[in-house]
Amino acid sequence: MDASPGAVPDDAPTAAPPTAGMRLRDVEPGDLDAYVRMRCDPTVMAELGGPQPRERMPAQLRRDLETVRDGSAWIKMIVTGGSAQVAGTVTVYSHGGVSEIGWMVVPEFQGRGLAGRAVRAVLALARADGRWGLIHAFPATTNAASNAICRSVGFALVGEEQTEFAGRLFRTNHWVVDPSAGAAGSSAEGPGGDVPPA
Repeated sequence: MDASPGAVPDDAPTAAPPTAGMRLRDVEPGDLDAYVRMRCDPTVMAELGGPQPRERMPAQLRRDLETVRDGSAWIKMIVTGGSAQVAGTVTVYSHGGVSEIGWMVVPEFQGRGLAGRAVRAVLALARADGRWGLIHAFPATTNAASNAICRSVGFALVGEEQTEFAGRLFRTNHWVVDPSAGAAGSSAEGPGGDVPPA
């Protein structure tokens, strides 16, 4: 699905201007509040079957930290401007021989282009790294914003299919991109814009 763990810490985001910079960093042990704000939020999870139980978040964070440590996934937190505020996340991981990317942005930071810029930056990292091969995305067919991101960063639409996320089945669009082809940089904004990965 076009989602992954992460969110903003409990200190509510201020009204930063839409053009504020951002950076990416790996998920950290202190990101539990961010996970709760993201995965337990009914707005963020509206396209993914609704909010997840808060009590599951510590175990989810521990699992995610382990996958980052062992190199089997990238879980990048989107951090705004010069602050430590987490606005969302982009994840790349492999399952069943398929590399999948997903992203989330909390409501306070939606509509600013952060997800698209972060996805471009992660695809540029994947191009440099070379380990992921073709990268797939599976946004719900009703998720107009995530489908637009796929289109804008150079994914090709394969078709529609049923996809499982958190034990639920969804009708999704199946998108695919080859990072080595440089498609992520086809936008005028370039790969990642002003998003230095941390």
